[in-house]
Amino acid sequence: MTQPTQKLSGTALLRQRLKTLQAFFRYNANNVFAGKFIYFILFAIALFLFVIVIYTLNTSVPPEAADVYFFLLTPGIVLVFYPSVYGIDNDTQSRMIETLFGIPDYRYKVWLARNLALYAVVTLILLSLALLCRFVMTEFNVTSMVFHVLFPIAFIGSLGFMLSTITRSGNGTTAIMIVIMLVFFSLDDVLEGSRWDLFFNPFESVEAFVQVIHDDNTLYNRIYIISGIIIASMFSLLRLQKREKFI
Repeated sequence: MTQPTQKLSGTALLRQRLKTLQAFFRYNANNVFAGKFIYFILFAIALFLFVIVIYTLNTSVPPEAADVYFFLLTPGIVLVFYPSVYGIDNDTQSRMIETLFGIPDYRYKVWLARNLALYAVVTLILLSLALLCRFVMTEFNVTSMVFHVLFPIAFIGSLGFMLSTITRSGNGTTAIMIVIMLVFFSLDDVLEGSRWDLFFNPFESVEAFVQVIHDDNTLYNRIYIISGIIIASMFSLLRLQKREKFI
């Protein structure tokens, strides 16, 4: 009689934790998108469809996995841009930042949790869009596709968050980020296919004899981007220790 009771209480505890986790992500997702979560999703889907329409009008060749990579990259960047760039600014304007700084050590967990919630939401949306592409357009590994697309998206999000802690202004950070993005795009032809290319596409078709080099570039490119994400995130959290600069 004891074993079923313990199993039942264990199941109930698991359900309670799942509900708490679900509420946690819903609350943080609503915060990072400034209460306009549904609008961001609709805009990302509309942009995704727009990119596909432009591609269809400009080429008669059916899209491949390499094309789907860029189809997903565009809405992903849009989804992380506003929360990462305007997160600190929104907290400052709503005076929430004063409350956060008033709680010792907790503020780091709040911003870290918000970033995790942001990337979790973006991942779920990209998975849905990737599944749609998989059924409608072409064959590819959905998990691998979303995994690789998240690298440049997370880097841009981390960079935006870092710059927002320096400028302490959403509009100022936006201006800087636009310049940086333009630099990355202008260098794309020069760096394309190299390990230094932020938008490196591991799904590009290459000749068999250069496949090893392509795989090697993919590995190093991801290592460089992960290093950039860690450095930018750590720098941001260290900047947020200086309370007087934000209040």
